[in-house]
Amino acid sequence: MGAVADAALAAGGTAIGVIPEVLFEKEIGHTGLTQMHIVRNLHERKAMMADLSDGFIALPGGFGTLEEFCEVITWSQLSLHQKPCGFLNVAGYWNPMVEMFDHAVREEFLKQQNRGIVLVDEDIEVLLAKMKASRPTGEAKWIGSAER
Repeated sequence: MGAVADAALAAGGTAIGVIPEVLFEKEIGHTGLTQMHIVRNLHERKAMMADLSDGFIALPGGFGTLEEFCEVITWSQLSLHQKPCGFLNVAGYWNPMVEMFDHAVREEFLKQQNRGIVLVDEDIEVLLAKMKASRPTGEAKWIGSAER
């Protein structure tokens, strides 16, 4: 995250950090950010990041990245926000996850409309263009459920 923030700042952009107290105490917070918010816990962090964001891009990462990204796509599915969500698929890193989402559609655990919430590209410029053109609209109803 520090490298991404540094690159954004070097390009003349802004970089806003949101970090829970417990992590701030264990790590050295980035001192050169445009803004740094220290919050009580991870739940507050995710809520604040969602409020501050125009969209969400998951770079290759671990459990935390996956958990946070799945939460924002779930929020989109439930129409809690209409912000674009995308995987920056560096060297095919997210291919197994994309295949899992496609598998969930085939097995009827996920509607194709909701699978479409997640945009994917290996090129950041192409991904950003897809996100700018995107108008996410989730479908919260379960597959096979009666219309209400």
